[in-house]
Amino acid sequence: MKVMKLIKQGAEAKIYLASFEELYFPFNEEKVIIKYRIPKRYRIKEIDEKLRKERTVREARILHRAKEFGVNAPYVYEVDLKDMKIIMEYIEGKRLKELLETIPIEERLRICREIGRQIGKLHEAGIVHGDLTTSNMILRGGKIYFIDFGLAEFDSSLEAQGVDLHLLRRAMESTHYKWFEKGFEEVLKGYEEIRGPEKRKEVEAKLDEIESRGRYRERSWVKG
Repeated sequence: MKVMKLIKQGAEAKIYLASFEELYFPFNEEKVIIKYRIPKRYRIKEIDEKLRKERTVREARILHRAKEFGVNAPYVYEVDLKDMKIIMEYIEGKRLKELLETIPIEERLRICREIGRQIGKLHEAGIVHGDLTTSNMILRGGKIYFIDFGLAEFDSSLEAQGVDLHLLRRAMESTHYKWFEKGFEEVLKGYEEIRGPEKRKEVEAKLDEIESRGRYRERSWVKG
C-alpha cells in the first residue's frame, strides 16, 4: 500500500493526495484528495468538534450545490464526520496562476471570460467562494475548475458577491498586473452572460463601493 502524501497544510486543514486503491479498492489507482480538519487544542474539545463538524458538512454541501448549478468543482465521494474528513475528486491539470502567464493574450482573455461564467453560476447557486484567486483555478480537459472551498459560504447577498469579485480583482492585480484590467473586464462579461446585465450592474456597483471604502480606509490610515 502506498503512503498518502501531504501536499498542503493550512491553519484549518491538512490536504493529502491518495488513491482509491489506498482507501477502498485494490487496483483502482484513481487519485483523490483527502481534506482533514485539524483539531484546535486551544478550544474546548466539545466546541472544537462542533465547529469542525459544521465546517466539514458545510463545505461538502457547498460543493454538492455548486455541481448542481453547473460549476466545475470536485466531486465529493465521502464525508467522514468521525475524523472530520472529506474525500473528493483530485483535479489534475494546470494551475491558472502559472498558465495564464505563458499563453497568448487572446487565450488569456478567453479563459477570463470563462472564469466569469463559472463565478456567475456559483453566485446563482447562492454561494460565494471566499478565496477567488487564479491559484485556486485549474484547467483540465479544456474546462476551468474551482478548488479549495474552505472559506466558501452560502450567501446570496450583494455585499458578499461584491466582496468575492473584489478579492479576485485584487488577486489578479497582484499576480497578473500587466494585463489584469483587460482580464477582469472579460470576467465581468462572462459573469453577465450567466446573470444578465442588470445583475452585473448591481454587483459591479457594489464592487466599486467596496473598493472606494478600501481606498478611504487607506487614506485615513496614512493621515493618522
